[in-house]
Amino acid sequence: MRYILSIRGGGIRGIIPACCLMKLELQLGGLTRDHIAYCAGTSTGGLLTAAVAAGIPAADILKIYTDRSKQIFTPTGLIADAKLVAEGFRYNPANLRDVLVGVLGPAANWVVNDCPIGVMIAATAVNGHNWFFVRDNPHNAGTTGSVGLVDAAVASACAPTYFDHWTIGNVNGRSITFFDGGTGGTANPTYQACVEAFEYDTFTPVETRVIEIGTGWFAASETPPSGLINVVAWAAGTLVDTSEDWVDEAANRQWPEVVTTINPQLPSDIDESDLSAIPTLLTIGQELAATLDWTKILA
Repeated sequence: MRYILSIRGGGIRGIIPACCLMKLELQLGGLTRDHIAYCAGTSTGGLLTAAVAAGIPAADILKIYTDRSKQIFTPTGLIADAKLVAEGFRYNPANLRDVLVGVLGPAANWVVNDCPIGVMIAATAVNGHNWFFVRDNPHNAGTTGSVGLVDAAVASACAPTYFDHWTIGNVNGRSITFFDGGTGGTANPTYQACVEAFEYDTFTPVETRVIEIGTGWFAASETPPSGLINVVAWAAGTLVDTSEDWVDEAANRQWPEVVTTINPQLPSDIDESDLSAIPTLLTIGQELAATLDWTKILA
């Protein structure tokens, strides 16, 4: 059996899948990439995908969220809100890139083709076109393998209103500007991961299982938002989140019994950049991880 790991978007809530991967490595030994053949992700899931492919231990990945998020989500509070109104975004994606480069070490210089496992990182171009950064192979178009792994991950993570756009200078010989992959309907990358693996790679549904890890969900409020900041936050969140469940439904219809989903309910609606929620997310992630038996999940 071959395993695909698919990781949803969710900003700081990436703590939850990071905790799950720590449990995997504790139970099975080695690195996460030693136990899977393919990793797919969007937004924070794209960052996790890059780190997994680069062979970064899950404990070190978790430290990005707990110890270095302040370098990424800055400024905060009223200053961030004022920046949003004035410039259309709160945070500079260059800070995200710098943190990722520091974590990946030598792998920060990799292009997607250098990854030792299959990868799929989703991003959406400003013109609305969805891009899926995968290794080149004889079955696909061979247009994204030369893109830098860090560039692909940052492009996937630049959620509108949170981050400014990110431009990659060499996408099949063109310079293209991107926003977060979730804006293109791929906040949950599972369906596209299956398409890439089954239609444009050598995987088959019979011999493959997809393990999808979410970043938590919360039942949406029926109370309309009020005020510019709240309405913008609602619009951005809804744009990213509304596609996630139907993606699972579509994947399960087309490839029955292939996808296993791990996604906990949240106690409140935790914003993607809410650093004060880190302790809560750690508790949720650790409690979820304690329920997982990776020896059975990857049996």
